[in-house]
Amino acid sequence: MENYRNVELLAAKIRRDVVLMIGGEGQTGHLGGSCSTAEIVAVLYGRIMRHDHKNPGWEDRDKLILSKGHAALAQYAALAEFNYFPYEEIYNVKEIGSNLQGHPDRLRTKGIEAGTGSLGQGLSVALGMALAMKLDKKDNTVFCIIGDGEIAEGQIWEAAMAAVNFEADNLVAVVDMNRLQATGAIRDRFDTTPLFDKWTGFGWNVMEVDGHSVSRLIWAFEEAARIKSKPTVIIAETVKGKGISFAEDDVAFHNGSMTEEQYRLALNELDMCINELKGGAADEHA
Repeated sequence: MENYRNVELLAAKIRRDVVLMIGGEGQTGHLGGSCSTAEIVAVLYGRIMRHDHKNPGWEDRDKLILSKGHAALAQYAALAEFNYFPYEEIYNVKEIGSNLQGHPDRLRTKGIEAGTGSLGQGLSVALGMALAMKLDKKDNTVFCIIGDGEIAEGQIWEAAMAAVNFEADNLVAVVDMNRLQATGAIRDRFDTTPLFDKWTGFGWNVMEVDGHSVSRLIWAFEEAARIKSKPTVIIAETVKGKGISFAEDDVAFHNGSMTEEQYRLALNELDMCINELKGGAADEHA
């Protein structure tokens, strides 16, 4: 069986970086949704996407659009781990003048493809990029991470219909299905289920996987690359706040704060996970 330990290690590092970016002493940040996407982001940057930190504008790169832009900390962490900017910049998130703002900003941050965070718009942006690539006869892929709360926005479904109409098989969406949004459980606020049936009905190639299983995510992305004439959506079942005991499945950490004690506990838990993964990793830096 293939060893996916390096990608799992990257996901753990991403979570630790997210905790460092938020900090303790009552500072706020989107811990829950950033941690639920950690394996998704790690697999994309660590295994699937073509990208080059030395040449962020490389024409043959694949692109990631983080439609749920409030989870930017996870993407910042990946970019820092891959040396798109000095690692120390993660300590300046959301500060005045920082290149790492609360939502992704293409004009400020190397490796960011679009300014996002106005929920519901990212899939349209990703589709536009995918169609432009087709016009240019390029074989690049555009990936788009969206939230299961976000898909209550009508623009998502306009883009979903258009993507099928234009046979955008170079577009792969990932739904981070952690079942919680800012104000509570999605089923109690605006129930967007059943996701598989909806996306199938719109004509997409649909797969459901454990969003914290590196091997299953890699399998899904590789399968998506084989599909022709239609876009693919991967419904990734995740846990909000994954990897941090007190934050898992707790809506309070959608955009919340940690006490100093919680902050240190989170770092300790993630350090233990990282040390365990390093024991079997071929390369410390994924």
